[in-house]
Amino acid sequence: MDIIQLYQDHSVNFLTEGHKHCRPGWVNTPCPHCEGNVGYHLGYNIQGNFYTCWRCGWHPISNTIAKLLRISERQAREIIKQYGLLIPKTQPLKTPIRIKEHRLPSETGPLSIAHVRYLQSRGFDPDKLINDWRLLGTSPISKLDNISYKYRIIIPYFWDQQQVSFDSRDITEKHPAKYLACPGDRELIPHKDILYGKQEYWTDTGICVEGPTDVWRFGFHAFATSGIKYTPAQVRVIAKTFKRIFVVYDDDPQAVIQAKKLVAELQFRGLKAIRVTIEGDPGSMKQDEADYFVKQLGFK
Repeated sequence: MDIIQLYQDHSVNFLTEGHKHCRPGWVNTPCPHCEGNVGYHLGYNIQGNFYTCWRCGWHPISNTIAKLLRISERQAREIIKQYGLLIPKTQPLKTPIRIKEHRLPSETGPLSIAHVRYLQSRGFDPDKLINDWRLLGTSPISKLDNISYKYRIIIPYFWDQQQVSFDSRDITEKHPAKYLACPGDRELIPHKDILYGKQEYWTDTGICVEGPTDVWRFGFHAFATSGIKYTPAQVRVIAKTFKRIFVVYDDDPQAVIQAKKLVAELQFRGLKAIRVTIEGDPGSMKQDEADYFVKQLGFK
């Protein structure tokens, strides 16, 4: 389908480059399925012929076109035919990727004064985080596969005692991508197929949060889905590992929707899942407030 022509003919706001969510082979628009910060999160994959939003996931083409053009799905299907599209009925399967050697970006080493000051500004104890989570830092010229990772905290992901991936957090607060993960073809296990946390400390009850900083704040009882766009693989891991879950996502509208969906999926699988609301996000809580919150949930 000539999606760009469709968008141009119907005055749909779109981008193909120049934004943090734009990638080669994708056409991005503000997501009509998201509530709150819609951004340019919705991407149409030209080669694969499907839509996905980095915040709320995959969406059917006819339903998405209908929402973008503010018409009925019946009208959307007629318009789609005019642009030469066959509508797939199911979510596209992931294409296997070739695995490269797993390694960290160049110029990665111990946290510098700048990294330490950033963590302190967020109310974290850098020494404790280094000890508990093996954090590292990058220099002003750090790269991996021609991707710049400069001025970032490197967050290793471990699974079954092996480092399998990493995420990174910008410390300048100026980069459009606050978080930048390991390239997919360098992950030993995709970070969206597992959970971030300390497996060896998990019990049958856990706290599900969005990202690593939330885990750092709540401690070893917590684990993260690396964003509100959780995956079926992560749901299976949670259901296999825990019996009771407290889901504590941020309070923005789309995060609330995703938290409710996750709770429903876990309950369907037989878990006792409860959504707990807080103001803001866990990573921004003061440590004493977070410690009290965790105790209120029944953890010692």
